[in-house]
Amino acid sequence: MSTSAFIFDLDGVIVDTAKYHYLAWKKLANELGFEFTKEQNELFKGVSRKRCLEILLDIGGVTATQEEFNKYMIEKNEDYLEYIEKMNESEILPDVPKVLDFLKENNIPIALGSASKNARPILEKVKLLSYFDAIVDGNDVTKAKPDPEVFLIAANKLETSPEKCIVFEDAVAGIQAANNANMVSIGIGDAQILSEADHNFNDFTEMSLDFLKSLMSPEA
Repeated sequence: MSTSAFIFDLDGVIVDTAKYHYLAWKKLANELGFEFTKEQNELFKGVSRKRCLEILLDIGGVTATQEEFNKYMIEKNEDYLEYIEKMNESEILPDVPKVLDFLKENNIPIALGSASKNARPILEKVKLLSYFDAIVDGNDVTKAKPDPEVFLIAANKLETSPEKCIVFEDAVAGIQAANNANMVSIGIGDAQILSEADHNFNDFTEMSLDFLKSLMSPEA
């Protein structure tokens, strides 16, 4: 068996659920009496829901009791879940299935490493769940990226050493987490923003199968 393994982030790498997070946060901000822009939403990339809410309240100059804070967290998530309930295969980002199919055909272990607590239902909705040998999501971790915890757990589940893992990420914190785990980091998105990545592509349409082959370790 090949000694390499591939770990994918979810939001912005496999599917674009960021727009749904944005709409849910924007709705909450409007209810609290202020606007929340797409530019401000960039601050939320790769950040836990709790930290996102703290940032949102700071932006709006809103103070909240612990009870209110918890209520806002639940409300935002319920709105988000309503959006993702309507998801289907059309939400998969370009050429993601091509890459997953190629890895499967070559018996390469595949894991998901995401901060999302809704990773499984999303993968089920877009019919990609069966591709993954291991799933590590927001329910499994205590430390947010750039801490490498999520990726180290994924490597452990795949029974692969961290330095043999290749990570696909669209957020700076995710790239840093991969680098902190001593994994190969591949930025999906703006190369200037993701400049700390080992390799950069705007999306998977730019990635050749030969490039993927070059990342695979020979047999141990």
